[in-house]
Amino acid sequence: MNAAQSTAASRSFWLGFALLAGLILLVFPVLLDSFRLNLVGRYLTYAFVAVGLVLCWGYGGILSLGQGVFFGLGGYCLAMFLKLESSTPEATAIQSTPGIPDFMDWNQITALPWFWEPFNYLPVALIAVLVVPAVFAYVIGVAMFKRRVSGVYFAIITQAIAAIMTILIIGQQGYTGGINGITDLRTLLGWDIRSESAKTILYFVNAVLLLGALVLARWILTSKLGRILVAMRGKEDRVRFSGYSVANFKIFIFCVAAAMSGVGGAMFTLQFGFMSPSFVGIVPSIEMVIFAAVGGRLSILGAVYGALIVNWAKSALSEAFPELWLFAMGALFIAVVMAFPNGLAGLYSVYVAPIFPRIRAWAQRTRGMAPSATSASAPPLAEPEVSNAR
Repeated sequence: MNAAQSTAASRSFWLGFALLAGLILLVFPVLLDSFRLNLVGRYLTYAFVAVGLVLCWGYGGILSLGQGVFFGLGGYCLAMFLKLESSTPEATAIQSTPGIPDFMDWNQITALPWFWEPFNYLPVALIAVLVVPAVFAYVIGVAMFKRRVSGVYFAIITQAIAAIMTILIIGQQGYTGGINGITDLRTLLGWDIRSESAKTILYFVNAVLLLGALVLARWILTSKLGRILVAMRGKEDRVRFSGYSVANFKIFIFCVAAAMSGVGGAMFTLQFGFMSPSFVGIVPSIEMVIFAAVGGRLSILGAVYGALIVNWAKSALSEAFPELWLFAMGALFIAVVMAFPNGLAGLYSVYVAPIFPRIRAWAQRTRGMAPSATSASAPPLAEPEVSNAR
């Protein structure tokens, strides 16, 4: 990519970023009622996972079918703090053992487990939201990538890990809340998170954090690390023979994606007041891959739109045709893979983006000016990382 193309691609990304920011910060809050806005907030929590999948799948070539594990870990870390805050001795005076979460009392646990103790403190819980998913991803990455496990084998293993985590969470009911999860979360440092005003504030916090995640992802992809990721996906052996540690790069980007997923899970917990194993298993993890695939696995902006569109369609179909929406979701994924493998971003780059240079060239001709080199050679892609991938 030459300098003119790089400048045009950068301008295109930041224009798309500004449009997305305006959509989620201005348009949605103005046009939607509180119920629908809360639903959009839920969709945006999944967008964290989709952006992480663009990094590790679209650019690193690492297809993870277990991102729900990291989403759930982040959510559980914050849910543990919120549950302890709502389980004061006064609020749980009717229990056999006041001062512990209700599901522990139901399972005849008489003291708070040692690994719950640090979550009495909000700073510890916030750090854990990032660190616990990243550390778990690091352990998986070292075990897999150091042994050069990749491709479909890695995808199947991550899927198995998601199933194991679900079984573990449900089986340890006394410590995790079991199949119901951790529920009845009411306050954050005394602030009622169930009120309409609190949900609106949390929506904006979620949106700002997502925009920050996009900026971080953009920085990674336009750095030397991003170029190495693209090279690894195409010619992994050549990168290895050039002296780079492919395993370490894969571990790093996998951990970044896990940390992003953890933030999404934490924001889900805050906005909806619960976290359960239904967000950890195989089905939600595959749905998260669909979000990235529909938006475009080579576009971080497309991943957000993919999460919004697929979840909106899922809500609409499940309300109108509750028996058919799973089939529709599967058909959508098949259509994306077969008809437009680069998702919505690919459709934009092929059919929409080429129109703008022609419009600029036409406008310059009508003013009696020769088309500039920048206008004539503007790239047809929405984001620079897609151009690199080509």
